[in-house]
Amino acid sequence: LIQERNPKHTLILGPTYSEYSRELSFSGSTQEYYHLREEDNFVLNVDDLCHTLDGKYDFLILCNPNNPTSSAINANDLRRIISFCNERNIFVMIDETYVEFAPDIQMITAVPLTREFQNLMILRGVSKFYAAPGMRLGYGITGNLKFLKKMKEKQVPWSLNSLGALAGELMLKDKNYIRQTRDLILSERTRLLKALENIPTYKTYPAYANFLLLKIQNPDLTSRDVFDACIRQGLMIRDCSSFECLDGEYIRFCIMHPQDNTRLLHILESL
Repeated sequence: LIQERNPKHTLILGPTYSEYSRELSFSGSTQEYYHLREEDNFVLNVDDLCHTLDGKYDFLILCNPNNPTSSAINANDLRRIISFCNERNIFVMIDETYVEFAPDIQMITAVPLTREFQNLMILRGVSKFYAAPGMRLGYGITGNLKFLKKMKEKQVPWSLNSLGALAGELMLKDKNYIRQTRDLILSERTRLLKALENIPTYKTYPAYANFLLLKIQNPDLTSRDVFDACIRQGLMIRDCSSFECLDGEYIRFCIMHPQDNTRLLHILESL
């Protein structure tokens, strides 16, 4: 997508994946970050984003829900952003890798907007929700058929193998797995957030993905300290010190089975 668009000036909503920046470096695009603000609980200020975009960029990258903040932009705000960009010839790429974990998918997905706007493409995959990163199965959704045709002309001949294709068909039809996974993540996410609100060492934020971001409030405790304490108990979390645009001490962890989540809560509470 980035190769075919060949953008000149890109704005990335951050903090987020470093892979976007890597791909942009191959295309020669300038790249800057628009920082989600901790004081706003990492909730996007749409008016300020549009003001930043105006007249300066031709490409915008959003991850929604976002990694590592687990925050999300609702569909109404997405419409405002995409419409604004459409009027200014800015193409919008939205990574919806985590959208299946949202409490209400329709409230944050931009897929319906692909019927209305030509300056939009959405990326999805099976790595996260279906726990199948080894399949390397991803797909894009756009209503811009002219752009899609250009992408297909440059597509790698064997971009998807037969095993991945078959697995994708089966996974996307597995309603029992989809229901069970959503039930687990939604209930455990709520339980974890409520429990963590009672531990003053950490600050929580509204979460839409299958992970939580915590800010460490204790000045004598670092993200490395928390990581080490968890790994000694056989639990691996993310030390977020390597993320751009995150000032302070943060950790991120995925929501697992209830017993593992409870173990993690006990460790976090003990620090």
